[in-house]
Amino acid sequence: MASSLSTLVDFSKSSLLISVAAIAFNPTAWNIVARNEYRNKTITRIFGGNARYGCYFLALSIFSAGMVRDALYHRALLEQPQQKILPEPFDTLVPAVLFVLGQTFVITSTWALGITGTFLGDYFGILMDHRVEGFPFNVLRDPMYVGSTMSFAATALWYERPAGLLITLYVYIVYVIALRFEGPFTDKIYSKKAESDAAAKANGGSKKEL
Repeated sequence: MASSLSTLVDFSKSSLLISVAAIAFNPTAWNIVARNEYRNKTITRIFGGNARYGCYFLALSIFSAGMVRDALYHRALLEQPQQKILPEPFDTLVPAVLFVLGQTFVITSTWALGITGTFLGDYFGILMDHRVEGFPFNVLRDPMYVGSTMSFAATALWYERPAGLLITLYVYIVYVIALRFEGPFTDKIYSKKAESDAAAKANGGSKKEL
C-alpha cells in the first residue's frame, strides 16, 4: 500500500509541504489574531480606535492569504503525478459541478453575512442583530468551509491529481479542528451580548417604574 501511495503522491516535492503548511496556517493564524483582537483590541488601536477599519484590514489580509494558499495548492498539484480518477464524461462534469456548488456556498455565505460578518467582525465588537437563517445557512451549518473544501476536491479531480484528494481530506480535518475553537468562542461572544442586552433592558424597565 505504501508503494502504491508513493506512485500517486510525490512526498519529496517541497511545493506539497508548502501547500500543506499554508492550508494549516490560515485558519490557525486568524483564530489567534481574532482572539487577541477580542481581548486586547490590537488592530483596532492601530486604526485609531476604529473597529470597522480594523476589521476591513483583517478581511483584506484573510482574502489575500487565501489567494496565496490557492496559488500554492495549484502549484503543488501540477508537480504531482497525474492519474485518471473518473471516467469520461464524469472527469469534467463532476469537478465542474463540485466547483460551481462550492463557490456558490462561499459567495452566498459572504453575501448573507456581509464583510464584517464573514471576516470575524464579532471579535471586533461588530455583532450581528440576529442569526442568518437564509440560504445557504438553511442548508449547511458551515457553508463557507464546506464550499471551500468542495473547491479543493474539484480542482484535484479536474487536474486528475490523487494527491489533491489527499490534501482535500487534510483541508477538511483542518477546518473541523478550527471550528472546534472558533464555534464555541463565537457563541460565547453572543451569549455575553445577550446577557448584556437583557441586563440593559431590565435596568431600563426599573427606571421606568421609578
